[in-house]
Amino acid sequence: MPAFPAIAHVAITVTDLDRSTRWYTALFGAEPVLDEDETTGGFHHTVFALDGGQLFGLHTHPAGPTGGDFDERRTGLDHVAFACADRAQLEEWVAKLDELGIKHGGIVDAHYGSGVSFRDPDNIALEFFAPPA
Repeated sequence: MPAFPAIAHVAITVTDLDRSTRWYTALFGAEPVLDEDETTGGFHHTVFALDGGQLFGLHTHPAGPTGGDFDERRTGLDHVAFACADRAQLEEWVAKLDELGIKHGGIVDAHYGSGVSFRDPDNIALEFFAPPA
């Protein structure tokens, strides 16, 4: 069996594409590399290129939302975690979140690693995560 491939991209559905694009542009410190209305697929998407060749996409659907705010307790996505090299890099991201005025839960240490959790404008759970020292 071949090695399991890395994740190439993550795409999340948002309620307000302009608001989320501004928010993620500030978080990533980069402008989107793609913004297109995919009429055949029935959605509009904006895509950011992250380090390591990964893509992070924001989607909206013309039919509109089918539910309320994101809730990780529903079947589907629980959260998206961004890899950090170590706890020191987590501390840098905490400072960046503070600078951007993004609420977070502070760094939580566990035997399997350390993370800092926060949420986007649609309440989607995000995390910066580092392996144990």
